[in-house]
Amino acid sequence: MGIDRLAGRKAAFLDRDGVLNRNVFNPATGAYESPHRPEDFALLPGVMTALAQLRARNYLLFLVSNQPSYAKAKCSLAALHDVHARLQDSLAAAAIDFAGFYYCYHHPDGIVAGYSGACRCRKPSPYFLLEAARDFDLTLADSWMIGDRASDVFCGRAAGVRTIRVAPDHPVAVANDVTGDFAARDLAHAAALIAEHGTSDG
Repeated sequence: MGIDRLAGRKAAFLDRDGVLNRNVFNPATGAYESPHRPEDFALLPGVMTALAQLRARNYLLFLVSNQPSYAKAKCSLAALHDVHARLQDSLAAAAIDFAGFYYCYHHPDGIVAGYSGACRCRKPSPYFLLEAARDFDLTLADSWMIGDRASDVFCGRAAGVRTIRVAPDHPVAVANDVTGDFAARDLAHAAALIAEHGTSDG
């Protein structure tokens, strides 16, 4: 998974699209979606600084992301892996280490065999957070979930972590009143809230 477990027992769980990187407008669907090609992957401003601040406070970083585009036959699974590789390259260039990356590629309304229907890992299920807690001996009460969707908030609540919902990076047609424990403008603001309201650095 990438780093020594002794680095800390508290975690920052991060959604990806809309938190770390920009969503991409898909003219075929008329909606903002996750990037389907590595060349469409673009980090949001201030992300690397915010991640470095969380690591400096001894938070292990975990990415927890629903990626249903392959299940819906919008792109290949290889393309999603290429997008992830672009993220990893960006993190490596900034010397930011993640303890783990957890992706759910399923969707209940998917059309690709093996990736369609109900699964145990798709947010708002807390499956990946609980798995990380077991594998890394995390204290979930000292940990956080940061995301831009209601499913992120519900996932965090179900796992017993505190939640921060960041503002969407794209126009939202329908307002959603599900709020986390805190609301943030972006990841930089979320990191500042954790610095203020989280546990001590040790």
